[in-house]
Amino acid sequence: MGMLCAVSFNRYGRLFYLDPGEFRPSVGDRVLVPTDDGAEVAECVWAPQWVSEDTDGFPKIVGMAVDEDLRRDETLRKRKAEAKVAAKKLIKAHELPMKVVAVDHVLDPAGGNGDRTTIYFTAPHRVDFRSLVRDLGATLHCRVELRQLSARDSARVQGGIGSCGRDLCCATFLTDFEPVTIRMAKDQDLPLNPLRISGACGRLMCCLKYEHPLYATFAASAPAIGSRVSTPEGDGRVVGHSVPKDSVTVRLDSDGSRCSCSRASVCGPRQAHDERYPES
Repeated sequence: MGMLCAVSFNRYGRLFYLDPGEFRPSVGDRVLVPTDDGAEVAECVWAPQWVSEDTDGFPKIVGMAVDEDLRRDETLRKRKAEAKVAAKKLIKAHELPMKVVAVDHVLDPAGGNGDRTTIYFTAPHRVDFRSLVRDLGATLHCRVELRQLSARDSARVQGGIGSCGRDLCCATFLTDFEPVTIRMAKDQDLPLNPLRISGACGRLMCCLKYEHPLYATFAASAPAIGSRVSTPEGDGRVVGHSVPKDSVTVRLDSDGSRCSCSRASVCGPRQAHDERYPES
C-alpha cells in the first residue's frame, strides 16, 4: 500500500502515475518527472491518494518545479513549435508524402550546441528523407532525427475521441498494443463493417481485445442460441444473448412470448442446439 498521483505533460494528454514520495502536489501544480533525457516539467492532474496496490515499481517525483524549470519548459515548447513549422515547410518544398505528427526537443544539459530534435511522422510507405534531414539541421541548428510511426502509434501520440465518446484508450491508459483479430468482433456479435469496428487509427479497435474474455467466458457456459432450455417461466428455446446483462432471451413454448433470464437461472440446454425442432 502506498500513495500515487497522476501527471500529464500536455493538457488532456496521456496520464502517467508516479509515487509522490515526500512531495504533496495539488491539482494544477507543476512537478519534475524523471525521463530518459532528464527531469521534465509536468502538470499534476490527480493529487496524491492512498492506493491498495504496491507502489514500489512506480517512478518517483523528482521535486516541485521552480521558476527556472518553468522557463526551461517554455523554451522547450517554443523550440518544438519552431521545429514543427520548419519541418512542414521543408516537407512541402521537398514534395515528400509525409505528415508531421509530433516533435520532441532535448536541450543540451551543458548549454552548448548539443540540442537534439526528433520529428515523428507518418507516411504511406518508406521515404528517402536524407536531404530533408540535412536541410532541417541547417535550419534548426541542431541534430535532427526523423522517426516514422505506425498508424496506432500515430493515434496514441495525437490523441482524440473514440466512437464511444471518450478519449482514445491508447492515448490514456493502454501501454502495449496487443494483437486484435476479426474473430474477436465475430465472437462479440458485432457487424463486420470497418466503419463500426475500426478505431481512429483505421485498425481494429483495441477494446475488442480486452472485452473479448468476457464474451468467451459467457459463451462457454451459456446455452447456445437455438437450444431448448428450462427457465422459471417455463420451457422454451434460446433466441438471444445479452453478455453485458449476463442473461439470455428465451421464447416460451406456452404462449410464444419472450422473457429475459439470468444465465444462472436457465437450466439446459435440454437438447443440442444443432438439432432441428419445429417452430412454435
